[in-house]
Amino acid sequence: MKGVILAGGKATRLYPLTLVTNKHLLPVYNKPVIYYAIDKLVSAGVDRIMIVTSPHHVNDFVNLLGSGHDFRSKNNGKQIQIVYGIQDKPSGIADGLYIAKDYIGDENCILYLGDNILEDDISTQVKNFKDGSVIFLKKVKDPERFGVATLDKKGSVLNIEEKPKKPKSDLAVVGIYMYDNTVFKKMIGQPVSKRGEYEITYINNMYIKDRKLKGVPLKKDWFDIGTFESLIEASNYMKKKHGKNKS
Repeated sequence: MKGVILAGGKATRLYPLTLVTNKHLLPVYNKPVIYYAIDKLVSAGVDRIMIVTSPHHVNDFVNLLGSGHDFRSKNNGKQIQIVYGIQDKPSGIADGLYIAKDYIGDENCILYLGDNILEDDISTQVKNFKDGSVIFLKKVKDPERFGVATLDKKGSVLNIEEKPKKPKSDLAVVGIYMYDNTVFKKMIGQPVSKRGEYEITYINNMYIKDRKLKGVPLKKDWFDIGTFESLIEASNYMKKKHGKNKS
């Protein structure tokens, strides 16, 4: 399985910080945001990763990460592989994944929105994944702010609503998705949304239609680094967790 980390976008809610740098390069305590995404994939056994970002920031990521020299494979102890894809304009999550189509080839993939930080170990889900799609979910107090999933008793996703006024559940869709290789066929003929983007919800709904979408609730902490509040909350959490180990 190969990984795709999306690290583009303008992040206007974090202006003026993101006027001069990419959101995923901002610090969360002692590491850039992007490190948490890479660490999570590597710890799950994914050691070939494409980072998709804008042409304005790709050199910054290359200067920081190179070809992956700071990260070691869980599988063989060697350096992981990091390559880069360029999304010329923010045309949606599905478009960002499609950029990695040739890199992924005939393999399955895990799509990770790079501004997500989660504490759960997802290695079991990655190891056991075979076909269809898996999305990760988190119980939240304000589900109307997110895409919200409804599950049946077997964990299959019945429905996903985007920012519903009256949510049917409190399970927010976290920005991590696993897809089999049919995902790219599902993109053929995909329409542009009202926002002018190729939405990942469209793809997820196609898996739902085929009864091939599973939902996995997360149990530990999760942060979506999209606001000043969430950025400082995640930094304080990591300081409390790791600061004791600093001399």
